[in-house]
Amino acid sequence: MRPEPVCPRCAGRLAPPGLKTSAWVCELHGEVTPFSMLPAVSAEALAWLVARAKVPVWLPWPLPRGWLLTGLAYAGDERSGAQATVVALSGPAPFGGAGDLVLVAEQPGVGLGATYAGLPGPDAGFNPIEDHAAPATRIEAAGHPTALWSVERPPDRAVFVGEAKGEWLWTVVWPETASLIVYDSLSLTDGRSAGHVLDLPSGALSPRLRPDPCTS
Repeated sequence: MRPEPVCPRCAGRLAPPGLKTSAWVCELHGEVTPFSMLPAVSAEALAWLVARAKVPVWLPWPLPRGWLLTGLAYAGDERSGAQATVVALSGPAPFGGAGDLVLVAEQPGVGLGATYAGLPGPDAGFNPIEDHAAPATRIEAAGHPTALWSVERPPDRAVFVGEAKGEWLWTVVWPETASLIVYDSLSLTDGRSAGHVLDLPSGALSPRLRPDPCTS
């Protein structure tokens, strides 16, 4: 049984749709897209998410050496489908110790990527594409070179944001020194178009899967 959905921006409790509104409502953030974590990490859980996703389900493929799938989550409900997807992975950091990676694909306005990034607002605070800023790096997403821009964030993590398949793509890495994994030829495939459920090795649920409450 999955736990009750929470606010994607503060992890607070939500009032479900009722007679007055068809939306989920957070006392702090108003109408939001409800956030849920899948309780297990498995091929079956991945297939369940892929079947409901309205946005890409980004999976590093091939996986970096020694890394494991350690969490799946989404924002949406039975009516809307998953308007944001979250894939968490954990493994050896390039400079030693453990590293964590969270990939978020989301429709505009959901605000989940910014929450993982540790930002107070629902987005990156700027539009790097419209502002013509120079990207920090490029990765491959669904076979296409994809620009990612670095975002100001708390010092314990590195945050990159870009656009792929017409939706926002957030890449959040802990610790900040593990960001080399993003610069070092990261290649992503969309689980919806893989043709089959990828058999990814999995581990225990990552503590990074539940986003930290935001500050506003």
